[in-house]
Amino acid sequence: MDESYKIVLDAHKKKIELIISRYETLLARNKELEEAIGQRDAEIEACRGKIVDSNNRIKELEQKIDELQVAGAFAASAADVKEAKQNIGRLVREIDKCITLLND
Repeated sequence: MDESYKIVLDAHKKKIELIISRYETLLARNKELEEAIGQRDAEIEACRGKIVDSNNRIKELEQKIDELQVAGAFAASAADVKEAKQNIGRLVREIDKCITLLND
């Protein structure tokens, strides 16, 4: 009977050693996965930073576009200003002629 107990104990011992070995393998794998997750988290944070920077740059460029559109509107009206100055000059000459005629 002692021999049968020894056989059973040896079988249980082998099973326990196998379980411990698998447990240690799983612990090592878990550690690897946690490190990989940490690296991915760092990469995600870096990407988020780039996205924020890109969004800020987009806003800056949109603001520049708006400013250039406003400047373009004023540039287009610069031609109108020239024409308006010419009209004012013409009107002033006509008024001068009228004043001259009134004085004579």
